[in-house]
Amino acid sequence: MQTYLLLTKLAPEANEQLKDRGRTSHEWYNQVKKECPDVKFIAHYALLGQYDFLDIYEAPDEETATKISMISRMGGALYAETLIAMEHKKFIELVNSMGS
Repeated sequence: MQTYLLLTKLAPEANEQLKDRGRTSHEWYNQVKKECPDVKFIAHYALLGQYDFLDIYEAPDEETATKISMISRMGGALYAETLIAMEHKKFIELVNSMGS
């Protein structure tokens, strides 16, 4: 499974309903698990700064990662960015395997 990072920024109208985030976050999670049952969530963080939330998860393919991003957008995220993550050790092995 590939590791992905999902950065989301809430739409302004979603910010007005912050007290409901516990419920809406739970609904989002349930929808993701229904649509993407093979996903394994590693962590979920609320952020200060440019983005509101960071999710770290493992998914079998980029189509599944795309679904999660789309579910986020349909659920009130103004912006959703998905990044592929690679363990540092694996990255170094990859670099070292390349010719000069």
